[in-house]
Formats: sequence, structure tokens, C-alpha cells
Amino acid sequence: MKIKILGTRGSLPSTNPETFRYGGNTACIEVVNQGHMIIIDAGTGILKLSPDLIATQTKYDILLTHLHIDHIQGLGFLKPLFNPENEVHIWGPKSSSRTLQYKLNRYLSPPLFPVHFRDLPCKKYLHEISSSTFEIGGLQINSAYVNHPGPTVGYRISDANSVFAYLPDHEPFLGNRGWNIGKEWISGIGLAENADLLIHDSQFTSEEYFDKVGWGHSSIDQAVRFASIAEVDKLLLFHHDPNHTDNQLDYILNAYKGNKSFGFDIELAVEGSVFDLN
Repeated sequence: MKIKILGTRGSLPSTNPETFRYGGNTACIEVVNQGHMIIIDAGTGILKLSPDLIATQTKYDILLTHLHIDHIQGLGFLKPLFNPENEVHIWGPKSSSRTLQYKLNRYLSPPLFPVHFRDLPCKKYLHEISSSTFEIGGLQINSAYVNHPGPTVGYRISDANSVFAYLPDHEPFLGNRGWNIGKEWISGIGLAENADLLIHDSQFTSEEYFDKVGWGHSSIDQAVRFASIAEVDKLLLFHHDPNHTDNQLDYILNAYKGNKSFGFDIELAVEGSVFDLN
């Protein structure tokens, strides 16, 4: 299983030239196993999908964590959607109020987009998921609702040898006073437990988070504590604030790490980086 990072930013893409080292695109991940590609989230990073895989596949699977604009704004620019020979499966969180199709119809329609979702010529299949287990391309995928405004799921993707967990928009619980509760009460912990690689929301510094409790995002401190409780091997800090420059991200991480030691590796997510869990 290979994971490629295509978009790292949260909320909005960044065009600041001082953010190009870590990347300016919004969330998108490419997972490849046994020659099959899975797309996770459809932010502007979707334009960086491996062209050889796009050219050779006829079946595509897109896993959406939620329907906020920064996670779907690249969807309409995915070329396979416009090929009638292609089969496209879109997986997204089930809601008690509106269907997945209704929500995608609202975005992929004028005036927000020139083409109606219903008019895309590919063969479309929508899958509404909650706490679900399914298989794609030899990989077992587990989804579960996590703490973020609106129906949002995280993913745990595994094969016989490795586990990858993805929680890009996530606040384990409100505030910083609940770490001593049983871990079964922490949002998303079952998805991340013992993962070889965890990609996790870390949009805020601890100081920034103080005024943003309940927004559904984590500070770096929360992400690290969550990873520690989940006993992961590697934490990739993700969903960078679009206003944070590369130098600011370097400073924030280095200041946080200081002389601390952790039982796992910690890195900042970088566009174009590849992790081979085999």
C-alpha cells in the first residue's frame, strides 16, 4: 500500500509563495494497492493525481470524509467523471437530513459549477456510509463518524501487513481537559489504534486553539496526544492553516518538539511525499 500526499491545506487553498514547500492545495490523498488507486477527499490536490493511473484505470473509488467545500472543490475537475466508459464510486458519510446525492447535486450545479452532477456521463455509484466496513482493491476499509461539524467520517485502511488511518478534520473532544477519560470515549481512537501511519488534523497552535474550541479542528498538541494514546508508529501533521507559511510551520513544529521525546515519528505533511507501507 502506497500513500501519496496531494493536498495538505485546510479551509482554503493557499497561493502564498511562502507556502509552496509544504504545498498550497486542499485535502487529497492517493492510495495505491495492487495497481488500483483510491482517492481520499477531493480538494484541489486532486489535480495532482498520478497521470499514469488516471490513464489506465476504468474504475475509480473516491472516499469523502465530509462535504465541506475544501474537501470537494476539486471533484468537478476529475477527468474520469467525463468519460462514459468509466465507473466511478463515491463513498461519503450518511446524514439524517440530506442524502449524499442531494449534497453533491448542490455543489455540482450552476451557479457553483457549470455542469450538473446528474449530467456527468460516467457510470456513477454513490455509497452512504457510517460505521461501515468494506473492501476496495484488496484493502479493508473501516469508516466511523468523528467529531467535526456536519456528518464526518474518518478512515482506517489496512492490508495484511499495514494500517493507514486518515482523520483530516477532527477534534478528539472539546478542549484539553478530557485526556484522562477512558480512551474508548475519545473520538476516532478506534480508527487510529496501532496504525503504521496516521494523518491527522493539526491546524492550530495551542494558542490559536484556545479561541477555537468546538470548531472541529485540532492543535498540534492534541494531534500528538491523540497519536500517543492510539500508539501509532508515525504521525503526519495535516490540514495546515492556509495562513501559516512554510517557515511558520517549521517554527511551530520545532518549538513544540523541543527536547521532548516521543514513541513515534512526527512530520509535517508535504505535497508530493510518498509513504510505502510495504
